[in-house]
Amino acid sequence: MRGKLYICGTPIGNLEDITYRALRILQTCDVVFAEDTRHSLKLLNHFEIKKPLYSYHEHNKQIKGPEILSKLDAGDMVALVTDAGMPGISDPGHDVIKLCIEQGYEFEIIPGVTAFTTALVGSGLDTSRFIFEGFLDRDKKMRKTYLESIQYEKGTLIFYESPHRIKATLKAIYDVLGNRNSVIARELTKKYEEYKRGPLLTLIKSLEEQEVKGEIVLLIEGSLEEAPKGESVIESLSVEALLNHYIEQGIDKKEAIKRVAREKQVKKSEVYAISIKEPL
Repeated sequence: MRGKLYICGTPIGNLEDITYRALRILQTCDVVFAEDTRHSLKLLNHFEIKKPLYSYHEHNKQIKGPEILSKLDAGDMVALVTDAGMPGISDPGHDVIKLCIEQGYEFEIIPGVTAFTTALVGSGLDTSRFIFEGFLDRDKKMRKTYLESIQYEKGTLIFYESPHRIKATLKAIYDVLGNRNSVIARELTKKYEEYKRGPLLTLIKSLEEQEVKGEIVLLIEGSLEEAPKGESVIESLSVEALLNHYIEQGIDKKEAIKRVAREKQVKKSEVYAISIKEPL
C-alpha cells in the first residue's frame, strides 16, 4: 500500500506559530524532506522530534522528486517542509505536488503561515484584490519588461525580495510604475519585525544609507490609472512585453509566439527573433 505525502506549513519566524496538526505529522511521519536540512533540523530539535532528514530544493528536485515518490511506493508517510512558510509558494514544493497529481499519489496540505498574506494584512494597502508575483527576474531588461506588463493591474502587487537586491528593485519599480504607495515588511513574526510605509521615493531614500537585513515582502499599491484609452492592457504592451506576459502565465513558448504575432499583426519570424534575443 502506498504511503502519503504531507505538505507541512512551518513558522516563518516565531516558532509558536506552528500548528498542532503540523507537529503531529512531523512526530508520526517516517521521513522529512526539507529545503535546507540544517535549518529544518533546528525546528525539529526545538520540538524534540527525531526523524530521517533529506534535502529537497531547487537544485536537486529532478533527482529528489522521484526519490520522494519511491518512499511513497514503499508505504512511507513523508513530510515536506520548506525553510519557512508553506512549501509550494515560490518554492519547488510545487513540482513534487504536480508529480503527485500527474502520477496519482495521495497528498495532504497542512496549512500554515505564509509571509505574503501576513504582510498584506499588516500593510494597510487594499486587501480586496491582490496579485502575488514572487521574485522579480534578476535581469534588468526582463524585469523592466515584466513590470510594464503589469503596470495597469488594479490589485495590490506583492513581491518577495532579498535584502541585498531590495534597493535596486525599488528603483526599478519606481522607474516603471511611478511613485506609488508601498510597504516593506521585513523579518515578519521575528524579534525585529518592521513595516516601512510610504511612497516609493520615500522608501528609496530611507534605505540609501542603511544596510538592509532579513527576509522581505514588498507590497505596491495597485494602479489608479486606466490603460490608454481605446486600448486594452494587452494592446498597450510592446511585442516583447506581451510575449513575456504570456510566457509568465505558463503558456508554451511556441503558442505564445503565435498569439503575439496574431494579436500584434506582425510576422511570427519577428516575434521568434525577439524570443531568442532575450532568455524568456
